[in-house]
Amino acid sequence: MDEHEFRKITVNQMGYPLSGKKIAVFTGTGHDFQVLEENSGTVVFTGKTGVAKWDKASGVSVHTGDFSEVRAAGHYRIEQNDGAVSASFPITDKPYHELQQGLLKAFYYYRCGVELTEDYAGPWKHKACHTAEGIVHGHSELRLDSSGGWHDAGDYGKYAGPGAKALADLLLAYELYPSAFANAFTLPGSDGIVPDVLLECKVELDWLFKMQDSDTGGIYHKLTTLNFPGLDVMPEDDTSDLYFSPVSAAATGDFAGVMALSARIYAPLDAAYAAKCLKAALAAWEWLVQHPAEIGFTNPPEITTGEYGDEVDDDERYWAAAELYRTTGEETYHQVFQKLAQLSFPKYSLGWADMGGYGTLAYLLNGEKPTDSVLYDSLKEGLLTEAERLYQVSLEDGYHISLKEEDYIWGSNMLVMNNAMLLLAAEHCSGDSRFADCAQDHLHYLLGRNVLDISYVTGFGDRPVMHPHHRPSVGDTVAEPVPGLVSGGPDRGLHDEYVVEHLQGKPAAQCFADHELSYSTNEVTIYWNSPAVFVVARFNQMS
Repeated sequence: MDEHEFRKITVNQMGYPLSGKKIAVFTGTGHDFQVLEENSGTVVFTGKTGVAKWDKASGVSVHTGDFSEVRAAGHYRIEQNDGAVSASFPITDKPYHELQQGLLKAFYYYRCGVELTEDYAGPWKHKACHTAEGIVHGHSELRLDSSGGWHDAGDYGKYAGPGAKALADLLLAYELYPSAFANAFTLPGSDGIVPDVLLECKVELDWLFKMQDSDTGGIYHKLTTLNFPGLDVMPEDDTSDLYFSPVSAAATGDFAGVMALSARIYAPLDAAYAAKCLKAALAAWEWLVQHPAEIGFTNPPEITTGEYGDEVDDDERYWAAAELYRTTGEETYHQVFQKLAQLSFPKYSLGWADMGGYGTLAYLLNGEKPTDSVLYDSLKEGLLTEAERLYQVSLEDGYHISLKEEDYIWGSNMLVMNNAMLLLAAEHCSGDSRFADCAQDHLHYLLGRNVLDISYVTGFGDRPVMHPHHRPSVGDTVAEPVPGLVSGGPDRGLHDEYVVEHLQGKPAAQCFADHELSYSTNEVTIYWNSPAVFVVARFNQMS
């Protein structure tokens, strides 16, 4: 796609709040623009864009136009005299309400082991899948209940570590922004008492319990077939044997962390369930204590599904210690946390492999009083320093996000949303509104204010992703993909055959293909949706 083929005016296709900054990004040469009411064509605002600058990551010259003065609710578009027209977009008091519901509803569509009925799934219904017992790898005679939980991504594997990351994002979103979840969407089992986000998390937690080895407390790393099924295979037609892969330290640390977090979150609503979570977390912690120097996970030779290998487990242990300390108040966990904090691993990362950021957040959210004040201050200073770095990078970026050219990696949209989440954590700890404004710019990027003028969320926006690498979306007979799924985004490494053939020589932020064969740019996963839910919840709170 050449530059002249882009829509020259890009906006957040899901819209803007009534108050606050409203910025569009322009790639044409003209600087005059008008904001028009969509239906009547009435011009409601005229303005000029700023000075153009070259944006290396996107490969275009960009300039921005501020139309913050438009504060009347309605649907609008932006035009220029050369005929350039933006996407249609709303300005409302709650532009992200439906989006948050859609991003959260995606987890329902990811559900495994149950029928998705037309009442709740609409045209994306399908029969129950993966209900057979799973075989414990290396113990062919041992078969265990493996049903439930969420499919991880565009395939049907289920993975303990990535599942824990997704759960942590959703539970933290509820903890920090509970009012955003007050108006629940309808789920099977909704009772009007337990917020639907917690009902949905329970689906994955109930499956995670099944991943715990009852003898040792360790956590099986993943549950998959030996090989991926074909791209058009529906969930209920994937009937190959399922295998529990061996226990890993990373999975066990993640499990201990998320179960301790869950025990705290569910305690006011369901004391018995919270106690079950804590008991499971303690058993996993005991496994970690008994296995202080465990080697990293690698796929058994005959298993070719996603490995999610992780050679370093210090960060998972750090998170587990922080959550167990926060939940129980027991000094034993505090001492382990203090020791682990001295080790060299990322303390502010929120990725499935580097989970240290969750340990840091757990410690900071615990408050100053029961902590080591020197360590607390050091971690807080580090968080604010990292947020400031992201903020400064965003100031230099043409589309106002914190990714440098080299950051457009496989799953770059996870980085976009994880960075926004970190910025919001810094806002929470400091009260500095600059960080929230910067996080909102990241949301604008995800929803269309990017060089490709595409909303990276299926079913949302004027020009959303239409062809994700997602087996149910490919295998069903519905033209539109399952809605609410966050696509992986540009990957300058060109890691699949389709993009190698079609995207050679493209700038980093243009290395994306809305095609079902592009698994490296257009797959979807639960842990790309989860930080997006967190970020949107911040801007969807009840006033």
